Amino acid sequence: MKNDNGQYYPSYLQLEKILDSQHPLSFEEGQAPAHDEMLFIIIHQAYELWFKQILFELDFVKKVFSKEKVDDNSEDLNLCRHRLKRVTSILALLNQQVTVLDTMTPMDFLEFRNLLTPASGFQSKQFRLIEATLGLKMEKRHQHDYYKRTNEGGFAPNDFNEINSIEASRTILQLINQWLERMPFFDEKFWKGYAAQYASTELHPFWNDYRAIYANSLTEREQHKLVDFDTQFIQEKQADGSFSDAAMRTALFIMLYRDFPVFQTSFQILDTLIEIDHWLAGWRHKHYVMVRRMIGMRVGTGNTSGAGYLEGAVQQHYIFKDLAALSTYLIERRKLPKLPEELIKALGFIS
Repeated sequence: MKNDNGQYYPSYLQLEKILDSQHPLSFEEGQAPAHDEMLFIIIHQAYELWFKQILFELDFVKKVFSKEKVDDNSEDLNLCRHRLKRVTSILALLNQQVTVLDTMTPMDFLEFRNLLTPASGFQSKQFRLIEATLGLKMEKRHQHDYYKRTNEGGFAPNDFNEINSIEASRTILQLINQWLERMPFFDEKFWKGYAAQYASTELHPFWNDYRAIYANSLTEREQHKLVDFDTQFIQEKQADGSFSDAAMRTALFIMLYRDFPVFQTSFQILDTLIEIDHWLAGWRHKHYVMVRRMIGMRVGTGNTSGAGYLEGAVQQHYIFKDLAALSTYLIERRKLPKLPEELIKALGFIS
């Protein structure tokens, strides 16, 4: 809505709707007003607004990585990096926001807690959509039967169906996996002139040398890690992780050679996905600590196990843990195999 002088700030932001959306139940007739219920409502409304922005940013990322070809030197890939970084900044803010809610004491919360039943933060459709969009599958959720409820304390049927629909679509994890698999770093044509540092085996020239260098970097107590290395990068196996073997090999390669300018954006995208996982885990942990402080081990308002459920989610709901685990297999920069000239010349490819 405009006035005679153009846009009017309150109208543009629809502040009348927003500021008239806080209706504490304890202030209704016949109830004892609970001062901190207003804070509780505003905090959670602010969460939902930021969740909406996160979903908006993730939707852009999905559209870029859904393309048949992803130009690694394009503006789009840099925008994906930028917008994923924005998501981490929002998550950092949400972690800080918990400290404001912590100004409410357990006794303050008890003044209106029973009025919330059976509503709970578990029913935040947008947060579940964020998790599903990133790639958290139903079967990998802690006590996943909780998520199948459409009865009291569960999701409304339309929200439940929307979450399932997003989970059934291609997630960011799957799209990143596909993008990594396309990258032709290990095509034999790029390695014909490569001078092996170690006795040649049947392995690809790069993995022949890298495996030997990695093995030499392990301490006596770490020797078992070579078995893990072979399982992750050498042996072709039935996929049982979130990323395929081919995608993991490419991801490690990008992390190792991140100093090449052409790898910078790709590396930062992978690193930011790991960072998003860490911020989400931090937020879940803060939520768990807050709930334990507020209600101890009582049942949650949505009929979950309260703090017990949240503690399990903290441990289990990592989405990009395979990427984070790649640090296990890094070696010193000065010991990296020197890339063949043929590959260096071709690094401006389109996947």
